Amino acid sequence: MNAQPRAAVKHSAVKKLRATGQIPAVIYGRLAPPQNLELNSREFGDAIAQHASENILVDLSVKGDRRPQRLALVQEIQHHPLHGHILHVDFHEVAADEMVTINVPVESTGEAIGVKTSGGVLERVMFRLKIRALPKDLPEVLIVDVTHLDVGKAIHLGDIKPPAGCEILGHKELTVLAVAAPVTEVQEAAATAAAADAPAQPEMIKEKKEEGKEGAAATPAKEGDKKAEEKKPAEKKK
Repeated sequence: MNAQPRAAVKHSAVKKLRATGQIPAVIYGRLAPPQNLELNSREFGDAIAQHASENILVDLSVKGDRRPQRLALVQEIQHHPLHGHILHVDFHEVAADEMVTINVPVESTGEAIGVKTSGGVLERVMFRLKIRALPKDLPEVLIVDVTHLDVGKAIHLGDIKPPAGCEILGHKELTVLAVAAPVTEVQEAAATAAAADAPAQPEMIKEKKEEGKEGAAATPAKEGDKKAEEKKPAEKKK
């Protein structure tokens, strides 16, 4: 994948850069300090579209740089919240012989027997698993066969066979996929009734104090009024 050093850093300059069909990027890693790059949006978009996930290992060719060839993992892609266009890309530079750890998405294959014959529901408890391997051995996706899974049964982390050269990190007893029993009409009706019978939260109402009553009592007396009241007993004695 082609890239080139990026001079545009400020928000206005980066906005103009995107308008020309380029994507701002940054490459990090222990091999060199962070560096700003820019990519061709069409080239990068085509590369992403050909892969099942965004965990992609790329050979970056940085034009005019003192280190023109870089091996890097796509670490993060920022998308526009509305139209989904790519706004920014983070790369993590790695060495070919360096063990790296990434989060890999989990996908199921097959129809669980508990779903097919008993009307159970397949539940995905963990969506990503932490994998450690050499860059060339890192998978994009972990595929788990759930065909044998019956109602009340689960696939745990230790049950999943990692791809060649990979290690799955985490507690082996953690549940990844499971088939739950179907919800009966009686259970659904009971849940609906319980929600309907739940006590409503009391509404907080603030009463406005009437002027001339509580409001007058709460108004502090002026200093002049206090002095006038102090003089009244003396005047009566005279």
